This record gives sequence, C-alpha cells and structure tokens, in this order.
Amino acid sequence: MGPFKRLAVAAFFIAIGLSLGTGMASAEEKKLATEDAGQKVSDPLEGINRVTSGFNRIFRKVIADPLISTYKAVTPDPVEKGIANFAKNLTEPVTAASSLLQGDTDNASKAIGRFVVNTTAGMGGLSDTATDLGMKETQEDLGQAAGTAGVDGGAHIVLPFFGPSNMRDVTGDVLTTLINPLHTAVSAANAGTSYAENRDELESLTKTSVDPYVVERDAYEQNRAYKINNGETQFSDIPDFEDVDSDTADK
Repeated sequence: MGPFKRLAVAAFFIAIGLSLGTGMASAEEKKLATEDAGQKVSDPLEGINRVTSGFNRIFRKVIADPLISTYKAVTPDPVEKGIANFAKNLTEPVTAASSLLQGDTDNASKAIGRFVVNTTAGMGGLSDTATDLGMKETQEDLGQAAGTAGVDGGAHIVLPFFGPSNMRDVTGDVLTTLINPLHTAVSAANAGTSYAENRDELESLTKTSVDPYVVERDAYEQNRAYKINNGETQFSDIPDFEDVDSDTADK
C-alpha cells in the first residue's frame, strides 16, 4: 500500500472516530449543561447542516456501528480501557497549553503532572495511575480557551464524518492540529471510545426525538458551554415567591 493510500485509510478511520464522539457528554454533564435564558444557537447554515447530519447518522448506522460492535465483541474490557487511557493521556499537553492561555496555572500544572505520572508509572498511559492518586482529569482545548476569553461560538456547523461543531471550535482544532498533527488522531481515538461507551444512550436520545438534528445540535452546544464554564450553571434571577405571597396576604 502506497503512502497516499495509507494516509487515506488513516484519515477515514479518524473521521469515523470524530463523527462518533463529537459532542458526547457524561450523564452529569447532560444534567448540568444549561443555556442562559433567551440564548439561541446561531445556525444560519441549518439547511446544509441538516443534510450533513442525516448523512452522518446513516454513516454511523451502516459503517460505524458494525465496526464498534465488532471491536467491543473481540476486545477484552481491560484492553479497551487501556486504549482509552492511552488516548486520553496524549491530550494532557493540549490541556496544559489551553489552561495556561486561560490563566489557569493550577490545571496546567495538574495536566503536566498527570502526563508525567501516567507516562511513567502508568505504563505509557495504559493505566490512569494519576486518577488513582487523586489527580482528577479536567480536559481543556483551544476552543474552550477562546470561549473563556469571550469568543462566541459563531455559526453552528456540521462537518461530514466529523459531526457537530461551531466556527470557534473548528478554528481551535485546526490550529491545534497544525501545531501537533497527532492531535487529530488522538481526538479520533477519544471520540471512538466515548461513543462505544455511550452509543446506546445516544441512540435512545435521538431515536425518540421528533427532530434528531436539533437534539444533536443543542447537546453539542450545551456540552461545550458546560466545559467552558467548568461545570458551573447559570440561572436567571428568580423572584422570591415567599415575599410575594406575604405581600398578597397583607393585602
């Protein structure tokens, strides 16, 4: 197989991973992820996005899901976990750099520490020894750094194979890949393992929805808002109903 064909094959499987995992959130993230009142997703490309989103769902069903099912059937759970740990460990330098851009030196130091510990004591990252030692993972990327600096997500966009994103996050991913070409492959690996773990939940979420496109779009944007705010939710001012009731009673 020539160099071009090898590159094409690699790009294909990277696309599979990114299309599967983009926008995936844990149960806690889905519970806490909330948009501010009145905030709406900018979606001027909705017509094109819907076509691309439909294509991606067919791609997942016809190609990706069978591959994931085969992978889970033939791969022992410890090996799956080791692969997931290895891929996540390689994102720690990106987390460190992105945290520094946000002025978060604590998380930057923790990311560097996690990378050192897992690369050495964790057998090259196959074992998440850092978490066992109490060094909890907090992933960051350039899109999050830009969001923290006040950069709006911009237009929502659905990329073929790669799935939902927005202009800010796409720009961050492109810049990261230019600096570190390995970033795309690592992101694909993380996305693939995340999808393998949450596939049934994602399928249930979209299958029962009247409009799967809106569900996937809002899930992505809310998940990104959750990460940019470091898990903090914002609520609109709520009137003190106890005082209102008291005032009414006085009348």
